[in-house]
Amino acid sequence: MPHITLVRHGQANTEARDEHSYDKLSPLGHQQAAWLGAHLRGNGERFQRVYVGSMRRHRETAESLGAAEFSEIVEDPRLNEFAYFDLSRLMEEQFGLEVPSDREGFVRHMPRVLRAWQEGEIKGVPESYADFDARVKAAMVDIASGEGRALVVTSGGLIGAVLRQTLSLDVDGWAQMCLAIQNTSVHRWQMVLGKPLLAQFNSVAHLEAPDRQFAQTHL
Repeated sequence: MPHITLVRHGQANTEARDEHSYDKLSPLGHQQAAWLGAHLRGNGERFQRVYVGSMRRHRETAESLGAAEFSEIVEDPRLNEFAYFDLSRLMEEQFGLEVPSDREGFVRHMPRVLRAWQEGEIKGVPESYADFDARVKAAMVDIASGEGRALVVTSGGLIGAVLRQTLSLDVDGWAQMCLAIQNTSVHRWQMVLGKPLLAQFNSVAHLEAPDRQFAQTHL
């Protein structure tokens, strides 16, 4: 039975306000990934295939996790995040929607941005919602068709999109999933009768010890 484990990257540059600046792990992000790698190996996890997006934060997470010890790493740009900073900037320019500076603000902000993106209301987007949705589906189909257990290091928005496709979520549900997903969290799917079955969501067991709870982050 095909088994796919998706992992969100470690904490990135939380001070960033653009795509390029955000795309690198913080020291804590490297530590989160190292703890996850030790946790997986300590539990006897085995993966016959490893995939990462082509973003720096994906590669750095895979390296700090020690993913190459499981299998050769395959880079697939279809696993890259959508450009939320760019979409937010365009929403501010075109609709006056200010980019928030706190988590509570993002809870209100993200559904509005995702809905406008899906409905084609934002002009000049770097990637249409339809193209993003299609590449995520295609990547997951290809990974599911392979042999053995697969480990995929990617981003929260992409994991949220897979959840949306699996659970038939509306935009608000998709946004809630994206906002909930923690850094280096683990999400598992099994393919049953040719369809993905969600088996685990947002596990951070490697960060649950009292001396590591400070490392449970979302950005």
